[in-house]
Amino acid sequence: MVNESPETQFAWASERHLRLALGEAGSPQTQDRVRRATAALEAAGLPGLVGVTPAYATILLEFDLNGLNAERSVVAVRRALSASVEQRAETQTRIVEIPVCYEGPCAPDAPEVARMHGIGLPTLARLHAAPTYRVAFIGFAPGFGYLSGLPPQIATPRLPSPRVRVPVGSVAIAGEQTGIYATPGAGGWRLIGRTPLVMFDARRTPPARLAAGDLVRFMPISLAEFEAQMRGRAVDG
Repeated sequence: MVNESPETQFAWASERHLRLALGEAGSPQTQDRVRRATAALEAAGLPGLVGVTPAYATILLEFDLNGLNAERSVVAVRRALSASVEQRAETQTRIVEIPVCYEGPCAPDAPEVARMHGIGLPTLARLHAAPTYRVAFIGFAPGFGYLSGLPPQIATPRLPSPRVRVPVGSVAIAGEQTGIYATPGAGGWRLIGRTPLVMFDARRTPPARLAAGDLVRFMPISLAEFEAQMRGRAVDG
């Protein structure tokens, strides 16, 4: 293992995967370092680098095995990280407002979540929509943003068994995280709301509505408003 600084550690996770640990998980400072380091690594044009996968406190780099030299790759990555240290948040952080319906069929797990915490459904919706969240990273599925900032009083464990299919746009919580299912698929997070917005569209540039570092605000809407926006989406094609 090679240390780049007291906060950053390098370790080869496999013959082609280099794992960087940039600090303490859950720390806003670490998340900022991960974002800046990811941007620097993606822009550096490192020889043989084919994938950059950030998480809360780590980045996994994937290299092409053909011609890979582990020592030279570490040196190149360290240079790129040095450049990221010099970067500062000169661009304004983007704030994304997302309408969410916390009612009825949009929130199948909300009654159970509210019961678990001894609160009513309106309180659950109010607590969930109160913070300004930050997108820590995109992962699990295309466009799925892991959002930090969930109030601890509604932190809730995952479902014992995941659903086979989660409706697109479902807003969910798991542990101390919240997120939005941007594409169809299975999932074990608790569904407490749903947005009518299209969160991922491969025809768009960029295809995902959210990006790491964005700030997110949930804007509660009624079931009637949700249905009206969904009908509008259908008309617009």
